[in-house]
Parts: sequence; C-alpha cells; structure tokens
Amino acid sequence: MKTALLYRIASVLLVLFAAGHTLGFRRTDPRWGAESLVTSMRTTRFDVQGFQRSYWDFYVGFGLFVTAFLFFAAILSWQLGGLSRGTLQAMPAVTWGLAICLLVVTFLSYRYFFAAPVIFSALVTLCLFAAAWLSSRPA
Repeated sequence: MKTALLYRIASVLLVLFAAGHTLGFRRTDPRWGAESLVTSMRTTRFDVQGFQRSYWDFYVGFGLFVTAFLFFAAILSWQLGGLSRGTLQAMPAVTWGLAICLLVVTFLSYRYFFAAPVIFSALVTLCLFAAAWLSSRPA
C-alpha cells in the first residue's frame, strides 16, 4: 500500500472520529443513572480567575479541544499524504510523532472509554505507523 493512501485513509478516519466525538461526548443515556451528576456539573457554578464557570463548562471545553486536535490531525495527515517520500524522510519527528501521538490516544481510549474510540484510534494508529515506516525506508 502506498504511503499517500495510508495518510489519506487516516485523515478520513480522523474526520469521522472527530465528528462522532463531537456529536456524542455531551450525550448521556438515562440507563447510566448519571442525570443527577450531570445536572450538578451544569448547575454548580464557581469563580475561576474572574470567570463564572461550572464543571460542565470544563467538560465541554476540553471535549471541544479534543475535536479541534482531531481535525488538525486529519488536516496534517491529508497534507502528509501529498508529500514526496524524500520530504517525508526529512520529517521523522512529524511522521513518527503523529503516529506515536495516536498510539497514546489508542491506549487512553482503551483505558478510559469504549469500543468506538478504541477502534477508530487503533485503525488510525495502524495507518500512521505503516505510513511512517514506509516513508522512512530508502527509495
């Protein structure tokens, strides 16, 4: 498989991952029995450096940070897919760094979340490691 295709597949998977994350991270299922906790997170407000915030504000803010970085990773993957092997070989900190970052995301997804983020992050990680390895080999 070509390096460019692996990066483009990773990019599409990252966009889907980001979209699913954005649509799902603020949802709760009544079967979880978390309604009172979520209500408390939304309604308990406190002063933080001159701003009135709640834990729900922090939760949503950090969730949207994750979305922003997933979209950035998708854009970066797409751009990497358009570069020549020689250019990619000159950027090992970027190619391997992105792959290692998604490996950490996969571990964190496995440790703290559930099947969908584990599957998406694992597939992206496989694509990125394969692409980094292929791009680092001599032509």
